[in-house]
Amino acid sequence: MKYPTLFVFSIFLLFQTVGWPQETPPPGQRMLDSYFAQRTAELRANCLAPYRTLEAWEKARPSLQRQLKEMLGLDPMPERSPLQPVITGHIDQQDIRVEKLHFQSLPGLYVTANLYLPQKVEDPLPTILYVCGHAIAKEGNRSYGNKVAYQHHGIWFAQHGYACLIIDTIHRGEIEGIHHGTYQQGMWWWNSRGYTSAGIETWNSIRALDYLATRPEVDMDRIGITGRSGGGVYSWWTAAIDERIKVAVPVAGITDLQNQVVDGIVEGHCDCMFMVNTYRWDYAQIAALLAPRPLLIANTDKDTIFPLDGVVRLHSQVRDIYKLHDAEDRLGLLITEGPHKDTQDLRVPTFRWFNRFLKSDDAPISQAAEKRFSNQALAAFSTFPSDAINTQIQETFVPKAPEAIIPEDEKNWQAMKQEWLQRLREKTFRSWPAIERPPTARNDLNQKISGGILQHFTVNVQTRVHLPLYLYIPDSAVIVESLELTILDEKTGLPFHASFQAALRGTLPSSFPSDPKPNTAYAWFAPRGIGPTSWDQGERHHVHVRRRFMLLGETLDSMRVYDIIRSTQTIGSLPSFNKARIQLKASKSMAVNALYASLFHPSLHALNLTDLPPSHREGPDYLNVTKLWDLPQALAVSLEKHPIHLARPGNGLVDYARSVQSKMRWPFELSIE
Repeated sequence: MKYPTLFVFSIFLLFQTVGWPQETPPPGQRMLDSYFAQRTAELRANCLAPYRTLEAWEKARPSLQRQLKEMLGLDPMPERSPLQPVITGHIDQQDIRVEKLHFQSLPGLYVTANLYLPQKVEDPLPTILYVCGHAIAKEGNRSYGNKVAYQHHGIWFAQHGYACLIIDTIHRGEIEGIHHGTYQQGMWWWNSRGYTSAGIETWNSIRALDYLATRPEVDMDRIGITGRSGGGVYSWWTAAIDERIKVAVPVAGITDLQNQVVDGIVEGHCDCMFMVNTYRWDYAQIAALLAPRPLLIANTDKDTIFPLDGVVRLHSQVRDIYKLHDAEDRLGLLITEGPHKDTQDLRVPTFRWFNRFLKSDDAPISQAAEKRFSNQALAAFSTFPSDAINTQIQETFVPKAPEAIIPEDEKNWQAMKQEWLQRLREKTFRSWPAIERPPTARNDLNQKISGGILQHFTVNVQTRVHLPLYLYIPDSAVIVESLELTILDEKTGLPFHASFQAALRGTLPSSFPSDPKPNTAYAWFAPRGIGPTSWDQGERHHVHVRRRFMLLGETLDSMRVYDIIRSTQTIGSLPSFNKARIQLKASKSMAVNALYASLFHPSLHALNLTDLPPSHREGPDYLNVTKLWDLPQALAVSLEKHPIHLARPGNGLVDYARSVQSKMRWPFELSIE
């Protein structure tokens, strides 16, 4: 070429103009992205749309509050045990007084705090509960609590005639507990238990209000709540369910599912930002529960974890509810320039909002909020109590289901079983679309090979979810009376897909039976995210994929149960297999999914499960499932319908099923290898 430099430069300008070539995501990632977008749009469309009149909203509101409490692990509410407050010290200055204190929101669950007061208090004061974000205040291994990082807020309020209680969170408090169960601790059983660290922070805030009610300096008719980041979201949770909050200013604490799920902002958030979304809400529903109380939604325009577009969308939806109350003047949207940071531009309008609605004062703010005290000066503990349960509260805050009892008779068993299954559909598998009719399936392949026929179907199990079903019909299966359906998993999915392609070229893989059973066909099914529909399995990416499912009111594995049900329906609808007895085969977590599929599919004939874990604590996570029951009960319900063969089952798994089988005299065998 005569002018190579000019050519290269021209290509560079072209790409700068039209965009550089982008790497095409794999099919599984494209399917996943499309699925998340479609499901998120469904939830957004159903968010506040039903409430077109004030009467409709007010009728629904108590039920919505109860649902939110449940999704935070607060229905029923824990017992309001004695707070046992202790003031461990105080700081007296010319204009303010600071008390260092702790109380127990539950026995042994310590909440450390600082109470800021004017130096002279003659009448009960308007009061702010300040809930902290994720600030680090540590010196060596000693945490002084994130309250010290937000002390300037308490100082300002006390200087201007307020009482202000700043409470530490479990995470990064003086006694450090855990917020990041699913984010980085691998504690997926939190979903199964229906536990979220959002719930414990909301509970501590409610108990902080209980404590404030005991203080003579506090006017309980003039209570406000605020905080930023994590504290911003706790402001939402607490004000939505506790009517003692009269005014709220959540700062950088909420956005919508479009940001979290579709845009992937969930990756920047710890578990305390999310409820267990059993009832499949978008976040405007939480905000709307504050109406018609004064609410200022505050955010910056360059906040990467609470993006501006989502905040504006949420405000627009909530405004419709405030309009129903004729209270638009009580809803504000504050957007200032800046990143995710506690800025002066956010503080001043917050102070003015509280002055306006708690003190009827609309004067300009002339004094900045500034810090005064060292970390050590604000510590509530000099030595930590030996009975503290802060580090393990996730183990007990949401109770597990009680141990299952052996039914007295058939009537008792049927009542127990029906209640379990109904609650599973309501609390665990609520997000499933209808399963009454078989899904559509496209026959992609029908090829004769040595020894039999290979078939391949694409099963449309759900809108935008298309999954592979492989079939092998040996020549010996003149009439297909039985079909063994193996559910592939992360380990076996891609290798089997490759071996199936090899079989098309005449190489029968080892996964195919070398000595087929008479009149038996074989099938393999890959649920979403397995084999050809797999996505990036890098640990960080996969963690946040699973968290995005939870935000939609489901889990990855609960939807894989749905996939398995739909695959068996597909097989049963095909002319060659409509009379075949279907045996499901699976191992480990996929064995749990197959077990649950058997509970909701009437025409399975047997299960063959390997390495079935003893509990959802070790197995796949489904929302709220261990609040209802655990795997021993699921095994018993399945055993009533068909025989089950287990290889290497978890310790203690089979005892309950065998006891019920003996009592009910079921004919089906529970065999163990």
